[in-house]
Amino acid sequence: MSTPRRRPARSRRDRHGRGLRGRLVPDGVPLARSRGEAFDDLVLDAVEALERRWERELAGVEFAVEDVPWVEHTDPDEVVLDSDVLDDGGVPLARVLPARREQGEELPPRVVVYRRPLELRANDRDDLADLVRDVVVDQIATLLGRDPEEIDPTG
Repeated sequence: MSTPRRRPARSRRDRHGRGLRGRLVPDGVPLARSRGEAFDDLVLDAVEALERRWERELAGVEFAVEDVPWVEHTDPDEVVLDSDVLDDGGVPLARVLPARREQGEELPPRVVVYRRPLELRANDRDDLADLVRDVVVDQIATLLGRDPEEIDPTG
């Protein structure tokens, strides 16, 4: 009785035969950062520039980035945006959540910037940086009860 012939073991790469895929660019170059990380940097740059001038007033304020706004209602006719929401054509761009107490815990004020609606309105990275700065300035002005030109006279 003869033993069945076995195929020689092939070194398997991936299902398309291309080999293991890794990062296409090395760490540390601008292309290595995701769009979300680059957007976070734009928000951080805008906040840091304003915190230098408004350090005392912005102490304890949290800044957050979310991809898209979360809306409880699915019918656009039913959505009513609060006065603390900065919107463009009914699409929220950012929101201020004032200090509040939830479940016995004191929560600090928070400014939330929505990434995707802002990215869709910008033509390029410089335009996005300007738009992010304007939105952050408007939200800080809302939080502090001041005029946006007073918050950032250069804008």
